Amino acid sequence: MIIDWGSFLAVALASLVSTCVVVGLYSLATRLLAAAGRAPQVDPVEFTDAITVVTPAEAAAAAKRARKAAKKNPLSDGQKRAALIGAYTCFTLCGAAVLYGIYLIVPYFHS
Repeated sequence: MIIDWGSFLAVALASLVSTCVVVGLYSLATRLLAAAGRAPQVDPVEFTDAITVVTPAEAAAAAKRARKAAKKNPLSDGQKRAALIGAYTCFTLCGAAVLYGIYLIVPYFHS
């Protein structure tokens, strides 16, 4: 059995580029979401028989800092709306890239 190194290199480069695109789109979308004033905040999780990840006091302090930072946002309402639309567009493109990758992998969809 002979390995076709050209095809192997093409697949490796396509995987690397597509991974960078998906991660880049997701990080840009998260950044735009934060710029729009809608930074994702996860509530603290309590596990049974485990250590609490974030105390309620720390969560309250983080929420207070987020509200204070939102008041200092220098963007106008139109700029915030544009950032929000850009974030949703990036999330959509990221999801479309993942779905296209699944389409390419699963032979049932294109046979």
